Amino acid sequence: MNELFPFQVEPLPYPYDALEPAISQETLHFHHDKHYKTYVDNLNGILSDFPKLQNMTLEDMLIHIKDLPEDIQTGIRNNGGGVYNHQLYFQCMQGDGFSMPEGDLSNAIHKDFESIDNFCRILTNTAIKQFGSGYAWLTFEKGKLTIVGSANQDTPVTETIRPLLCIDVWEHAYYLQYQNRRADYVSNWLPLINWNYVNQLYEAAQG
Repeated sequence: MNELFPFQVEPLPYPYDALEPAISQETLHFHHDKHYKTYVDNLNGILSDFPKLQNMTLEDMLIHIKDLPEDIQTGIRNNGGGVYNHQLYFQCMQGDGFSMPEGDLSNAIHKDFESIDNFCRILTNTAIKQFGSGYAWLTFEKGKLTIVGSANQDTPVTETIRPLLCIDVWEHAYYLQYQNRRADYVSNWLPLINWNYVNQLYEAAQG
């Protein structure tokens, strides 16, 4: 999240078919190559007229969004948030088989959610019940793990809360494959979590 203008479309860290059958190759092509790319292009278009902002990282812009020119705050929130959220979403999945959280992160999940099963239940409920488009997040704030939902392309980093993982519940993330069955998508998504990557973010957040 430390890159500068002009922002680039980050390639997927795995082949397009790596997440099948949970997420189809067709869905991933549309999601990454069309939707995510549009947010990147729109963000660059907004910033092209604001050279003083081109030395800010994406994270800095989202954290300090109220300090940006008022007429572009909504555009940065929507498109900058879209870039940030999609980058995290794609990175926190993996196609190398099911894994479980380990070490300090596992201990923290058991401390704050009682068990991995209860963590999955809360995250699932948050994702399913998110009204309309948005995300469900695992975040780290004030020494504690929390699960929150957000609408549209809002992101916890704007509230200076550290995101560790997110599940995208915009319809474009699952509709080609699951239609209106969001619960099935969420259930199949959970085993895709790249816990090694999430643990790296957790360790960085503690620092």
